[in-house]
Amino acid sequence: MIEKDKWFEVIKHKDYLYIIRERLDEIDPRFYTIYVNLYLIKGSEQALLIDSGCGLFPLKPLIDELLNGKKLLVFNTHSHFDHRGGNAEFGTVFINEKEIKQISNPLDISFLKDSPKEIVKLYKRNNFILKPSDRINPLYDGDRFDLGDITLEIIHTPGHSIGSISILTNRGDLFTGDTAHYGTMYLPKKKEFPIILESIFKLLKLFEENENIEIYPSHEDYCVNKDLLIKLKEGIKNIDNVWESRKRNKFLHCNVIEDENFRYLI
Repeated sequence: MIEKDKWFEVIKHKDYLYIIRERLDEIDPRFYTIYVNLYLIKGSEQALLIDSGCGLFPLKPLIDELLNGKKLLVFNTHSHFDHRGGNAEFGTVFINEKEIKQISNPLDISFLKDSPKEIVKLYKRNNFILKPSDRINPLYDGDRFDLGDITLEIIHTPGHSIGSISILTNRGDLFTGDTAHYGTMYLPKKKEFPIILESIFKLLKLFEENENIEIYPSHEDYCVNKDLLIKLKEGIKNIDNVWESRKRNKFLHCNVIEDENFRYLI
């Protein structure tokens, strides 16, 4: 079992950007996902934490060490358990208006009880319940925040979930949440593919103004380029052509299709 002080991997990627990684495969390999990526952006006046992780170990003490007394904002890119797990440690959390209800209530994660990994037993201390933050504030498409020398824009990118967001900084950092990442992509029903394709197109449009944007997804590889979005767009469009190759996953209650770049869970 991984020890508490070795659970979070902290990477200082830029002077103002820290990447904090958790091993989702060590919680439950049945999600076909290795890493959860959290991001801490430190501006001259305040900081932003993007997602609060899986909630297996306390996150706030680590964040406090990195903050040096700066005020902290906490955004959830969406409401799934591996992105909101540590919300209760922070007094106020922001999320897209469409998913406020989901993170305002305790979340039952008892579906993890039969994971083959022993570490999930640590969730027993809270009876496999993830508690919410005391206060939830809404985010809207186009909202802007000023961290001092770094500004942020909220981009509503639904598809993975109804309220999924991406975040763009004025320094060309694009945080895509679960809207786009390499590895295992969790997609909506086929009839809702136009929704996520529109979100991907919206992100691709950003590169028309700045070709040097760097993409930081919430899972697996980080600091990737727009090829991720191009390959994902084409892969989703091609799913109809390979639909007969799908396999059923009973644990995740979905169909699975793979290509050279992604595993799609539909």
